[in-house]
Amino acid sequence: MLQLDHVSFAYDEAPVLEDINLKVQKGEHISVIGESGCGKSTLLKIIYGLLHIKVGEVYWGERQIMGPLYNLIPGEPYMKYLAQDFDLMPYTTVEENISEFLSVFYPKKLKKRTKELLEMIEMEAFAKTKVQYLSGGQQQRVALARVLAQKPELLLLDEPFGHIDNFRKNSLRRNLFDYLKKRNIACVTATHDHNDILPYADRVIVLQDRKIIANKPTVDLYNDPKELYIASLFGEANKVPVNIVKSYADTKRRIIVYAHEFKVSEKSGMEVVVKKSYYKGSHYLVVGDYENQEVYFNHHTPLEKGAAVFLNVSIETLNKRLQQ
Repeated sequence: MLQLDHVSFAYDEAPVLEDINLKVQKGEHISVIGESGCGKSTLLKIIYGLLHIKVGEVYWGERQIMGPLYNLIPGEPYMKYLAQDFDLMPYTTVEENISEFLSVFYPKKLKKRTKELLEMIEMEAFAKTKVQYLSGGQQQRVALARVLAQKPELLLLDEPFGHIDNFRKNSLRRNLFDYLKKRNIACVTATHDHNDILPYADRVIVLQDRKIIANKPTVDLYNDPKELYIASLFGEANKVPVNIVKSYADTKRRIIVYAHEFKVSEKSGMEVVVKKSYYKGSHYLVVGDYENQEVYFNHHTPLEKGAAVFLNVSIETLNKRLQQ
């Protein structure tokens, strides 16, 4: 459906992306992740046709997507792009923003479609409210409905929930991604939030140093992150020696362990000195010191600063990481 072949891009000779190859199938949901400045937003703009590329090609099926040098109005009709600035009409109502590009020659369909999208973003009560009076989070929800109004085949989302409070964010995620799946709409989401990724993305693309360093199904990448950089994009993680278990005491290899995979032991394992405990609701995130390296692990209670504890991981987790 969508294909990028050997795409490279630079702003004023400063390279941002190099040799990017990517395919997205119909109805597939892809998350693009990486540290700030790695090129996530730039990649979405290239796909939509907002930026001109000198190296590489982008295709939608058999049709090549051309940039702003070839199109008077950048962008393609079969895809929609939600930027971080929303691009709404502030002096018109929420329902007018959503229905702006729908045909007025079919008023019943227009009304039904607008109502459907208002329900999806949970803003039925604000249908008659002018956008200028909405909060930033509410405006972002309207922008989401607006880009979906014409039923695109591909949706490009740049930090789509960044301005929305947690009270609404969780239900909106479910509403949006379920809505897209049911209608077989492909989606590429650039995000920093692993909550946008783990429950919803079919596949994850990781960007670092201008290149794709990982392109795998979401569950596979989470369980087999290869690099600490990748694991840290999903949450607190560590790279530690495998001699945390006695049977591997002579092994020099280091493996990646998520904070929740550590278990505190009173007798043996990797000896860590506690530095601080952070309350996380269901648990505490504890920061410890191991041979001048900070180690992060979860525990059900706070631990006293300066206390020495032993950390272990299960044999199952250890064997899985050693086989990777």
